[in-house]
Amino acid sequence: MEIAIVLGLLLAAILLFSWEKITVDTVTLMMLVILIATKILTPAEAFSGFGSDFIIILGSIFVISGALQQTGVLDLIGSKLLKVARTNPLFLITYSMIAVGLMSAFMNNTTVTAIFIAPIITVARRMKVSPSKLLMPVAYASILGGTCTLIGTSTNVAVSGYLKNNGLADIGMFDFLPIGFALFVTGLLYMVLIGKRLLPDIKEEGLAEEFKLKDYVSEIVVSPGSELIGQEIFKSSLNQTGFRILNVIRDGRNFMPDYSTLIHEKDILIVEGNIDDLMKVKETTGIDIRADKFPEAALQSEHIKLAEVLVTQQSEFLNDTLKRSSFRQKYGLVVLAINRTGQTISQKLGNVKLHVGDILLIQGPSDKINYLKSTKALTILEDFKPLLYRKRKGILTLILFIAGIVAGTTGLLPLSASLLMAAITLILSKIISVEKAYETIDWRLLILIGGMTAFGVAMKNSGSDIWLAEKIVSFLLPFGLIAIMAGFIILTVFLTQPMSNAAAALVVLPVAIETANQVGANPVAFGIAVMLSASVSLITPFEPSCILVWGPGKYRFYDFFKTGFLITILLMAVLLIMIPWYWPLK
Repeated sequence: MEIAIVLGLLLAAILLFSWEKITVDTVTLMMLVILIATKILTPAEAFSGFGSDFIIILGSIFVISGALQQTGVLDLIGSKLLKVARTNPLFLITYSMIAVGLMSAFMNNTTVTAIFIAPIITVARRMKVSPSKLLMPVAYASILGGTCTLIGTSTNVAVSGYLKNNGLADIGMFDFLPIGFALFVTGLLYMVLIGKRLLPDIKEEGLAEEFKLKDYVSEIVVSPGSELIGQEIFKSSLNQTGFRILNVIRDGRNFMPDYSTLIHEKDILIVEGNIDDLMKVKETTGIDIRADKFPEAALQSEHIKLAEVLVTQQSEFLNDTLKRSSFRQKYGLVVLAINRTGQTISQKLGNVKLHVGDILLIQGPSDKINYLKSTKALTILEDFKPLLYRKRKGILTLILFIAGIVAGTTGLLPLSASLLMAAITLILSKIISVEKAYETIDWRLLILIGGMTAFGVAMKNSGSDIWLAEKIVSFLLPFGLIAIMAGFIILTVFLTQPMSNAAAALVVLPVAIETANQVGANPVAFGIAVMLSASVSLITPFEPSCILVWGPGKYRFYDFFKTGFLITILLMAVLLIMIPWYWPLK
């Protein structure tokens, strides 16, 4: 019965993670409550993962990364692309992949990808190269770079913690560097020699065409005697019928209305809404529709501009709506449309919950857009201008980070303590504030990893790991230990599609270790195989780094499959060759 409950919860978790209507941390906590209620886990077992040292390591890395970003160090590295860019796109692919891979070996790969998107697009436009030729290699480099060190990805930290807590191995910072380096070099050579030919060459369009503004933005004239005359813009009868008034042209002056703006006779209003619905209210509101004229010029003027902004994992608007976050009131900017994985959303934008990778088309005064750049609330996808580099604080942050890694690697302090000390010192020295430090931590990821670690305990308590291991052994043992390891690598790669990499690895790990024990194989080798295989699935764009470049690169789902399928096969082959070499199967 307990086996059925645990496996049923696992299936439910996979489906809910894919559905994305309930956040992953909520799903994880619900699962823990059920496991406690069914007495498969004790409260101490269910919540033990949240007190593990690997949670401290991950939290400290987030804070240190936030400090590096806040001091301008990361922007400084990204801006080097602008200086070394040449006319050869092949050189740019190689340089950017190496730079991103090196940074991702020690930082969260999604953060690194987000930092490089704006400079890559800027360089591509200067070189008259499609950004679609450059952004996917950057995403792949950030993922593969994370396989080189213990702190390269949250998956590495979580799996190594699981192995240590179960008395199997104490994985060091660079113990699997040779394998990770081989994976990265394989990915680099593939993209330079083969992948670049498979990448689409998508020509950039104007923002109006890209977001299909012509389909839902119209220019209207307020007729004499119209009921709209004298009404407040945002309380007008036109506004109440579902239309948004974006701009007003009055006496030749183009401006954005505020909450005190009144409608005058002969005002030209730039209105967002369905043209067919606008025709229905034409007579009752007293307006003339210039249906034959698309008001693209009116959307931009000397002082009013259009810009694209990207929602990243660090965005304060992530998983919130524009209405609830008071975006317009806070920044004085209007969102005209949202592009999500190639699809344009133009209706009821205020109620749309924003996701990682969403691109917002915003309109507003130039000074307001420039202010938004400085806040880092969203990433502006136009000419890249790095943050002012604060040299002294930036150097001190780098020194503390390196010192934390050295102390943890050489055994002077446990890695969790050394990185935590570095993070605390950054706060005490006021390089990053306490409030900002808490903001940089991805709490959902920590809850997910802590909860899924406890789920591994539930699999052991219920006997689910033994039951699944027996099934796998009976099917694959006749083909040898390499075939069994390959089976777990493929299973992990498959599960990283609906689940996060860390969650997939922690689900497969207990079964892989039990299987190794049953066949007399080295459980550490199987653990390393599961850990690294969670980072080599490049077939679909569901990895956060790939989601970030999906919109800016104008990719289709098929583009990721076409480019990523062969490289995923090659990377799995590298794992099967190199892991038994460094961790013998027997």
